[in-house]
Amino acid sequence: MDVGRHSDRLPEIRRHLEQDVLGWWLTHGPAEDGAGVLTCWSNDGLVLRSRDRFTWSQGRWVWLMARIARARDADVISIAGHEPLDLALATARFIEDHAILADGTTAYVVGPDGRPREPAVGTGLHTSIFADLFVALGYAALESVLKTGHWGRRAAHLLEAANRTIDAGLARTDPYPVPDGYANLSLPMIQLNVATELFRATGDPAAAETAIAAATRIEARFRTGADVADLAPDDPRLAETLLARHRTPGHVLEVLWFLLTARDLLEDRTPLADAGLLADMAVATCARGWDDRHGGLLRYTDIDGGRPAGATSGAGYERLIDTTWDTKLWWPHAEALLTTLLLGMQTGRQDVLTWHRRLWDYTMATFPAGPGREWLQNRDRSGAPIDTVVALPVKDPFHIARAFLLMTEVLTPPGPD
Repeated sequence: MDVGRHSDRLPEIRRHLEQDVLGWWLTHGPAEDGAGVLTCWSNDGLVLRSRDRFTWSQGRWVWLMARIARARDADVISIAGHEPLDLALATARFIEDHAILADGTTAYVVGPDGRPREPAVGTGLHTSIFADLFVALGYAALESVLKTGHWGRRAAHLLEAANRTIDAGLARTDPYPVPDGYANLSLPMIQLNVATELFRATGDPAAAETAIAAATRIEARFRTGADVADLAPDDPRLAETLLARHRTPGHVLEVLWFLLTARDLLEDRTPLADAGLLADMAVATCARGWDDRHGGLLRYTDIDGGRPAGATSGAGYERLIDTTWDTKLWWPHAEALLTTLLLGMQTGRQDVLTWHRRLWDYTMATFPAGPGREWLQNRDRSGAPIDTVVALPVKDPFHIARAFLLMTEVLTPPGPD
C-alpha cells in the first residue's frame, strides 16, 4: 500500500478519535468499578437510562480497550485518563464471572445487580449467538496483547461452540430473529471476523479453517457478481419476497474489509480473496445504497435500489425493513469509510477513493455531535437526529472507534525498526 498518498487526513482522523470519540467514551463509559462499559445512553449521550450491561457490548468493549492499549503502546495514538488495558482485563473478568452460563454460552444481558436476566420473560438467558461471538472477539484481542494463553483458549472455546450451534441451524439471533427458511449473512461474516482475529492472536489452525469456511459460505450462498444478499432463501420460490430482495449496504461494506484483511488465509480458496473483486462490490454497494435526495447511505434498499419491495408474511423483520429503510445510521457510515479507504489504498482505484471522499464529507458533516462528544448515531433520511432504539438499546461504543482506530493504524507511517 502507498500510505503516503492517502495520509493527508490522518491528523483529522486521529484527533477525532482521541479527543471526541475516545474522549467521550473514556469519560462516560466505564462502570464505576471499571468492570464493564455503561452503554444505555440516550442518542445524545446526555441521559443514562439503565445500568444493564449487554454482553454483546461488553465483548466489544474488551476488543476496543485492548486494541487501544496496543495502539497507544505503538505510538499510533495518544490517550489520557483510564488505562485501557486495565479496563479490558476487568471487563473480560466481569464477563467470565457474571455472563458466562453453565453451558458455556453467554447471557444476553446482566442486570445492575450483576446477575444474568432474561431480556423478556420466557425467552431464556441466552438469546443471541452474537453475544457469544463478540465476547470471543474481545478475548482474542486481549490475548493478542497479553499472550497468556488463557484468553485465547476462552475465545477458541466460544468460537467452536458457536460454530457447532450455527452448523446445526440452532443459532438464536436476537435482537432481530430471522424467519425460518433464510440463510443470514450476519452469521458467516461474524465468524470470519472473529476467526481471523483469533488466528492473528494465536496462530490457531482451527481458527484459520473457520475463516476459510465462513468466506466460502459467503461466496456460495450470498454473492452474485457484485451483489451480496443479506438473507438468502432456502427455497427459490421465496426469491421475490421482501426478505430476499432487500439489501443492507452496511453489512456488505463491513464484510468486505473482513475479507480484505483475511486475504492471506483465503488465497486460492475463494474468489473473495481478490481485492479487485472486493473493490467492484464496494462501488456497486455504495451506488445502490446512496441516497440521491439527501446524501448518505440508506439503511436498507431493494435489490434494484430504492425502497425495498416484495411479498411479505407479517414477520417482525419485514416491519423493521419497511419502517426504517430510509434512516441513516452511524455504523454503516463508519464501516464504509474504513472499507473504501482500505480498498482504495490496496487497489489504487480512483472510483473507490472517490466514494471514500464522498462518504467522508457526508459523514463528518452529519454525525459528529461536537468537540469532546461522540456521534449522534441515529438519523432520519434528511439527517436530523432521532432518539430511537437500534438493535440493543444502547449508544454503541464500537463501530466508530474501531473504524477510526484502524484508519489511523493503516495511515500511520511505520516507525524505525
